Amino acid sequence: MKPVPPELLEFIDDHSVFFVIGHKEPDGDCVGSQLALGSWLRRRGKKIALCSSGPFTRTEIMPFEHRFQPVVPEVDGTERAAAIILDCSSIKRIGSIADSLPKVPLAFIDHHASGEAQGDVVFIDDRAPSVTTLVLALIEAAGDKPTKEEAEFLFFGLSTDTGYWRHLDEASTETWLAGARLVAAGASPKRIYAMMNGGKSLLSRKLMGEFLTRVEPHFDGKLLVSFMTLEDQQQFGLASRDSDMLYQLLLTVSGCESAMVIRQESESDCTVGLRSRERVDVGSIAARFGGGGHRLAAGLSIRGKVEEVRDMLLEAFEPWFKDEGFL
Repeated sequence: MKPVPPELLEFIDDHSVFFVIGHKEPDGDCVGSQLALGSWLRRRGKKIALCSSGPFTRTEIMPFEHRFQPVVPEVDGTERAAAIILDCSSIKRIGSIADSLPKVPLAFIDHHASGEAQGDVVFIDDRAPSVTTLVLALIEAAGDKPTKEEAEFLFFGLSTDTGYWRHLDEASTETWLAGARLVAAGASPKRIYAMMNGGKSLLSRKLMGEFLTRVEPHFDGKLLVSFMTLEDQQQFGLASRDSDMLYQLLLTVSGCESAMVIRQESESDCTVGLRSRERVDVGSIAARFGGGGHRLAAGLSIRGKVEEVRDMLLEAFEPWFKDEGFL
């Protein structure tokens, strides 16, 4: 991974109040990095406000929602305030929280290649497996070690973005060593796994069945597509959404290279999750529609109905599957 920029450490030393902000529709890496960074900054004598536009729809992050503010609080004009934006490289990605963000110095910490970070300090490393690994690097570069609670937040985020370590390959030694340091600091892999995968409702399993019965194969089964309607949301509730398990199941189907899950969030808007086994760069596809993510995992928000969104995305996938390497 890239070394921590000295100017980021100076940025932290130069300010006394920090708004720690993540992207809208947060996931475990976003929430874990915010919680750990906020805790560490507080230990260094800083005032912090954890801010998020939400919604906290994932069951594994719902218990932390009460720690976040939906708007940026006002501060005394005499205090040196700044904002650190995590897990995204664009103000557009933080959602409605941007409306209350005052004009303060900005720092971005992200591990996505896509984005348009224009801050006073930018720490972006698209080789890092998660933003929590970058936050760990920051804590260690300052000469500190994470507390047990911080280590758990960091391990949680790292486990989330690596599919509980499933997506790591032979070039991931540095990541495993970082994980070992977090375990040494008190993180429990067993507890984190239970947090990520346990506590699911019976309705969530029934919704999984609905998703699976609707799966549509495209491009000779290389792309599997499913969807959720507004009626599903009303019947099963937000807490029943379990994306990671669904993607795991779809990508184990023989011949499947990519998976797409479309959710009708309102009468006029959808969110889309994209996953790839190896060969399709779903991050570049999501970026075409204003979304972002990684080569193998990405997402976007888009106006339209499920059928319209599906057709637009199928057109974007088509060049990948027309490549001779897939024939």
